[in-house]
Amino acid sequence: MQITVNFYDKVPDEFLKFAVIVTEHHGKWVFCKHRERDTLEIPGGHREPGENIDVTAKRELYEETGAIQYELKPVCVYSVIAPDNFDGRETFGMLYYADVKVFEEELHSEIEKIILLDSLPENLTYPEIQPKLMEKAESVLMM
Repeated sequence: MQITVNFYDKVPDEFLKFAVIVTEHHGKWVFCKHRERDTLEIPGGHREPGENIDVTAKRELYEETGAIQYELKPVCVYSVIAPDNFDGRETFGMLYYADVKVFEEELHSEIEKIILLDSLPENLTYPEIQPKLMEKAESVLMM
């Protein structure tokens, strides 16, 4: 199964279905562990109907990490083409970077816990996608 990840400067707003937020806290990467999975993932999720994509990013960051004080920056548009997802059609999302200063004491969603790491873990939920998103965010941030 070949998965392709592409990056774009811009696409029409209505194409953006997801927001993914590469997140740091005091120099460590933030990953989420879903209650029903043994893997880790970068915070993010689906855009709700009528929702501004920036609002999606803020909502997902809060729901999945409990972040309440942070700096959020758009990185770029990304797309994924996966034969077993969306009938193999290209799906688009907005990639963000967040530097979180303060988290709430407890999480209120399907996320069991957040984990702070120095580098990418091996047990990623989307191992063909998430490393490419992290690499892109890091390369843009270093400019």
